[in-house]
Amino acid sequence: MRQIRLLAATGTAVAALALTACGSGTGTEDEGASQPKATADTPASKTPKGSTEGTGGRTANGTPVASTHTPRTHTPDARPSTAATRSGGSTGTGKSVVLCNGTNTSVTAQPLNRPLNHMLITVKNTSGKRCELPYYPVLRFDQMQWVPQADEETQPQAVVSLAPGESGYAGVLLSAADGSGTGGMTAHKLTVAFQGFTPNSSGGPSATPALPAKGVYYDSALKVTYWQQDLDAIAGW
Repeated sequence: MRQIRLLAATGTAVAALALTACGSGTGTEDEGASQPKATADTPASKTPKGSTEGTGGRTANGTPVASTHTPRTHTPDARPSTAATRSGGSTGTGKSVVLCNGTNTSVTAQPLNRPLNHMLITVKNTSGKRCELPYYPVLRFDQMQWVPQADEETQPQAVVSLAPGESGYAGVLLSAADGSGTGGMTAHKLTVAFQGFTPNSSGGPSATPALPAKGVYYDSALKVTYWQQDLDAIAGW
């Protein structure tokens, strides 16, 4: 009888211990839960991503935020502007550019006594509009199969531009003064071709200025100058 009472007392004590453990939150069900649960009074340790305060660049807890925005820079147009389109069309100001050629000019070819073996080509603007003479004249005597080269040292700083009634000039070395030229012959016809705004492009119809009745002698030394605005630029060439 005493043994039964002892066992009953022992069971009652075990039950009391179990209830006490559950009420304190340290029972077997909480084993391994080392992190306490956050309460409503505990401030958040992390600021929500992208949260800022107004426009001052600060987080919700007042910490400055480093800006990741890169200012947009303006890149100028890399393409160079030109005074005229290379097709000989209109300029950026709406003004048209006209090329000098055989339709709007009069062209003469005059052999010179000095310098020896030289000839002067004169182009006069006979139209009512300004025209331009890019590069140099392309000459052809009779049925000549080669093109005389230009003296690069005579290239002007700007394209020759002729107002109505104005003239442009080019010099021609016909033959070597010391007789060193080869393939010499006498020509009775001269064709003067005009270039466009790109080298070796067509600037329009050619001109055929008259030559002296006796013709003009030329050889392999034949070369020309660039078009010039003033005659003085090639006076001593």
